[in-house]
Amino acid sequence: MKRVELLSPAGDMDTLISAVNNGADAVYAGGKIFGARAFAHNFSNLELEEAVKYCHLYGVKLYVTVNTLVFENETYEFLDYIKFLYEINVDAVIMQDLGMISLVRRFIPDLEIHGSTQINCHNDESLCFLEKLGVKRAVLAREMNTDEIRKLKCPIEKEIFIHGALCVSYSGQCLFSSLNGGRSGNRGSCVGSCRLPYELYDEDKINTDGNYLLSTKELCTVSHIKEILELGVDSLKIEGRMKSPEYVGYVTKVYRRLIDDYYLGKEPKISKDELINLYKLFNREFTSGYLFDDDIYNTKTPNHLGYPLGKVIKVNNEKIHIKLSDDLYQEDGIRFCTSNKGMMANLIYDEKGLLVNHVSKGKIAVLDNKVSLNLNDTVNKTVDRNLINKKSPSKKIEVNFKLVGLANDYLSLTISDGVNEITEKSILLDVAKNKVTSKEEILEKLSKLGSTPFCLGKCEIILDKAFIPMRMLNDLRRKVTDELIDIRSGSNRKVSFNYSKKIYNGYNDGFSVLVRNESQLKLFLGKMRIYTEDYALYTKYKKYDVYFKLPRIMHDFPLFKGEKLLVSELGSIYKYALDNEVIADYPINITNSWTVNFLYSLGVSIATISPEINACDVLKYSPHAEVIIYGKVDLMVLKNFRKDGKYLKRLGNYYPIIHGDYTTILHHENICLNNIKGRIILFDETKQEICNLMKQFNI
Repeated sequence: MKRVELLSPAGDMDTLISAVNNGADAVYAGGKIFGARAFAHNFSNLELEEAVKYCHLYGVKLYVTVNTLVFENETYEFLDYIKFLYEINVDAVIMQDLGMISLVRRFIPDLEIHGSTQINCHNDESLCFLEKLGVKRAVLAREMNTDEIRKLKCPIEKEIFIHGALCVSYSGQCLFSSLNGGRSGNRGSCVGSCRLPYELYDEDKINTDGNYLLSTKELCTVSHIKEILELGVDSLKIEGRMKSPEYVGYVTKVYRRLIDDYYLGKEPKISKDELINLYKLFNREFTSGYLFDDDIYNTKTPNHLGYPLGKVIKVNNEKIHIKLSDDLYQEDGIRFCTSNKGMMANLIYDEKGLLVNHVSKGKIAVLDNKVSLNLNDTVNKTVDRNLINKKSPSKKIEVNFKLVGLANDYLSLTISDGVNEITEKSILLDVAKNKVTSKEEILEKLSKLGSTPFCLGKCEIILDKAFIPMRMLNDLRRKVTDELIDIRSGSNRKVSFNYSKKIYNGYNDGFSVLVRNESQLKLFLGKMRIYTEDYALYTKYKKYDVYFKLPRIMHDFPLFKGEKLLVSELGSIYKYALDNEVIADYPINITNSWTVNFLYSLGVSIATISPEINACDVLKYSPHAEVIIYGKVDLMVLKNFRKDGKYLKRLGNYYPIIHGDYTTILHHENICLNNIKGRIILFDETKQEICNLMKQFNI
């Protein structure tokens, strides 16, 4: 039976070591550049080299995230970085940018590539697209449920998230942070727009149960491990490259035990203590997520909630008295739930007013009122000192020794880890004149492996009446263990390549427009290329230069041949590019000419450049691109969002909402670029406003 991989996150070396020690089969980490967690500590190049060696020593794979979008002027730096990662022997790189994937496949074909969740693979066709490109594994969109995953037929390796933070928008399909906060989620710098408060409006404000309307709970699938393991996916991923070593270590340890129990034929059940500890480490409430069609929203708070600790029974300006339902230790963190105030329990008193370092559950703990609490609030524990200070034992690799110590022959020691075998010889042994060296003495010396990553399994000792100097035996042991460490840590690879770009003389594709109704369509008919999401309108006017805009999320693919289509995801390119006139839309996240030209080579006639970048940088190198010059672009595509309300409001800005099978949130203001031809996106503009636009752009 093929065993599933447990994949853990690491934001620094301490966290990586914690993941390895607690049973990760593979670890994913990011360097200082091109990783989608720019605010994690991340690894320098020297640290990445050490990380690869450390992981490989323990038989653990290391994947490096280079999963941001790459801008035109960053191509050389990006490829140099990929070359470095290849040469230090990383096991795979996790990538999003299609143009860069195509370049890496061309220049370093034996470097394993995993398609990031940012690519938004949510159907078989998108997986086939990546497989054809040479990608080894795809991280599936978090929004897929188990039924949808079971139906996938493409043989590409598949990876899913099983624990940690969720994106509320389809991964890679969010421009909220970029266009509102100036920091791109697709570039690793998300400001967390979904964790902020919003108001919901129709004509008037709609009352909601909490203001954090876009904030999600934390994914936790410990109760569904058997079902997940029987999905047939290849890797189970824990989110958390910005989490602590204690968090990553404990979460890894829990899932490691559950997975191992399943393969041992046991029922993989989470214990009460394990679940409580997961709550204490971090939760915004837990959900089994889209995988099991569970509710993902926690609209009341975006913060860590912790686990119930007790109830305030008395409070004044100086002291807080808490009746405990769990043990409280000095330096634990607590949060008062209603008042939303938090503090560290630096000083704890018992009921008699004596300073103590621990009060047991069922008793009353007294704390200094450092937060001006004034009500008998409920209390949660948000930091468990004992849990975060509990260090995991270092992982050990079992090795076997075979020692041959015969008189008039060379002393020989062989070490084996089950895969690698190393033999070293030392001095020529003499017959013992006085005391013959015993097997017990030799076993004691060979067992001294404490400073190495090894522990002794079997030890075969072949002796006669030879005298073996213990110093020589120690030297042999150190030599073979050092050599085994070097072999297990892996060797470096080398690669060299060159590339160049062609500069084009300008761009003049003309204008296009996305319309919302027939009235808008008629104003532009015969003047430019027109896109519509209304299939009836498309069929009525398709003899003109009219294109049908396909949904951004595709689970069913109608039979199209000889049609004109605007597509927003990879599955549609794979399905339709050869037999139809296909234009790629901006949700495919096109930020460089390499992506434009790669898509053109697949049959895509025009690729729409992402509104996150200065389009002129790309147009210089590709004649097959379109630019958005006016309109409200999509910021988010949401699954299972509430179906009421026309706008989200924040800081005086109103974000339009379009409801349908999925919910789309639009930008609150129009993009407006002058002195360039491109696409106009209409929303609810009046006829007069549209006429003014046409004058503005000289149409």
